[in-house]
Amino acid sequence: MLFEGSPTSLCDLLATDGRMLHPGNTNCPGCGMSLALRWLERALPNRRMTLCVPAGCAVVTSGPYPTTAYGVPAVATTFASAAAVASGISLVDTLNNDDSLTICFAGDGATYDIGVSCISATAERNENVIYICYDNEIYGNTGGQRSSATPLSAVTTTTPSGKRHGKKDIMGIMIAHKIPYAATLSLAHPEDLVRKIRYAADTPGFRFLLLQSPCPTGWKSDPQESVELDRLAVAAGLFPLYEVFDGTRYRINARPDGTPPEEYFLRQGRFPRGIADPLSARKAIAEIWEYLERMAAAFPAD
Repeated sequence: MLFEGSPTSLCDLLATDGRMLHPGNTNCPGCGMSLALRWLERALPNRRMTLCVPAGCAVVTSGPYPTTAYGVPAVATTFASAAAVASGISLVDTLNNDDSLTICFAGDGATYDIGVSCISATAERNENVIYICYDNEIYGNTGGQRSSATPLSAVTTTTPSGKRHGKKDIMGIMIAHKIPYAATLSLAHPEDLVRKIRYAADTPGFRFLLLQSPCPTGWKSDPQESVELDRLAVAAGLFPLYEVFDGTRYRINARPDGTPPEEYFLRQGRFPRGIADPLSARKAIAEIWEYLERMAAAFPAD
């Protein structure tokens, strides 16, 4: 039942006006997810698409019925089922000869944890779906609890003394499925981000994009420094920018420039002492990069 003064048809409710995100939404200042939606809009202008959005901050973005902050059709799903719902929508589009993109837009809780079985099944079947994870490294919508994407030593509401475990390698898990395309994205590298989104849009099959998405509320950081935090994460080697084709061919897009990782940690209140063991952080960065460099040298994409 529609409210008085609301649109009179479902088509009106789902009308696409070319904007991914309207002003007046409920997202926090400095939200990496909001910036990601803006870049998605710029990367794919005039492309028809349907978003599948599991429970999380991106569902709150949609706003209360019957209004929405999204400018494209968006389907809200449970935490676990976004990839499965996207599979069904993509199949219907194929049967109708509709070339619309089906995009899952999900946080780390719905990706690394609750939804991983459906994502794995969708990837294994190589469904024609783009999966974008905006990774804010916490359960941001429910108060900032620990997820398996939360980095070592980060303070959350459920790890008040700092997380004791490292971050799950979700890229490694997805690459192991031999999907056509997997890539990491950074808001601080917009040209690289746009290129990867466009490549994914033009590549059939299952595509997985991992975007570092600063959350000033959960990270206890300055909302104006969200993009700068992304820049520091890439520059220090904490968030490698790379892409993998067919699960076998690697391409590194940006290498560390010698920026100390402490610069990244000290700008966030979730690392109250910067980080408990900076030497361990540097060792972990070195191990990640040794692996990536070996893979890129042994199995180059070029």
